[in-house]
Amino acid sequence: MKIWISLSIILLGLINISAQGVKIDTEKLLGFYETQRYADAAQYLQSIYPDNTQDLKALTQIAYCNMMAGKLSEAEKSYLKVYAIQPDNLPVLFSLTSINSRRGNASQAKSYLQRIIELDSLNFSAYKQMAAYEDTPDSKLKYLKKANTLNPTDPDVAYDLSMVYRELKQYQQAYDILKTAIAADTENFTLQQAQLPLSNQLGKYQEVIETGEKLLKNRADANVMNDLGQAYFYVKDYQKCIDLYKALEVLGIQNEGTLYYMTLSYRELKDYNNAAVYAQKTIDEAISEHTPIYYAALASIYEAKNQYNDAATTYKRGLTFANNNMIYYRLGLLYDLHLKQAKNAVTYYQMYLKNKPDLKKEKEQIEYAKSRIAALTGIK
Repeated sequence: MKIWISLSIILLGLINISAQGVKIDTEKLLGFYETQRYADAAQYLQSIYPDNTQDLKALTQIAYCNMMAGKLSEAEKSYLKVYAIQPDNLPVLFSLTSINSRRGNASQAKSYLQRIIELDSLNFSAYKQMAAYEDTPDSKLKYLKKANTLNPTDPDVAYDLSMVYRELKQYQQAYDILKTAIAADTENFTLQQAQLPLSNQLGKYQEVIETGEKLLKNRADANVMNDLGQAYFYVKDYQKCIDLYKALEVLGIQNEGTLYYMTLSYRELKDYNNAAVYAQKTIDEAISEHTPIYYAALASIYEAKNQYNDAATTYKRGLTFANNNMIYYRLGLLYDLHLKQAKNAVTYYQMYLKNKPDLKKEKEQIEYAKSRIAALTGIK
């Protein structure tokens, strides 16, 4: 039905063009539209009108056909001709916005949207689109708030605005925005899911449980299970919390938070053996395999600043997370060359060698460590 309505509008425009003395084969053109051969339609219209035509309806339709055909550069040329004649034409401004957005020209797209807002300060779509081009929460907030004021039930704006408020830790505002949109669309599961972590933050645990259980019946979702598990913990239904997070663990999508709540739940149930197991799992999950490397990087900075004791302390801190050949070797060098502590230097050189460094990739370091051990101990 919508296609036929659009075609009828186009045909009415063509009839008006024909009335101005231009002969158009409407049946042929209609065939192009019906089969979505927009490039052919644009080419046909361009064959009828001269390049310098000032006919707004013709230019608009040529631009539209080129845009639908993906010929964005050609479409922009025609729309710009219309814009030069009618700089307050909102549909043309929106089309130019769309073209520049699709071509990745964000600054130009924003300038057209700003022009739309100048012409129509209550244009919901313009504010909604402007928000997408902003980089910081505060700048996004400005446009999303205005769009939400104009249409508080639009689900996309409500979702985006709530996410900004959440990022700014303004949980009540985020919750209220979603509540209004959900009231207008009670089956919008995306909005309901977005509201769950906010409800937890605000202590609305029973609400989380009711909504979360309903959402899980629709689709098993890890984020919903995560939020629901927290709510069960806070209402002291520890076994349900464990059951949900166990399911996530089986799927291999546990995280530091879910393991921590399992630890606390087992503790509250006085199952201290499992509590201890999950406490260790929580610790292991919280430690990145890259943590020793991060400490090594920091220690190297201390070395560069000649803060050798701080460097040694930091290297050792990295070793508390995992053995690391690079750190053992760097400590050997640090105690050997800078702190002049031969005994400690030998200890770390030896630890480096015992930790089985790669014989090919670390050949030079291995030979150097062995030579320094021999030189510092007098043992060849």
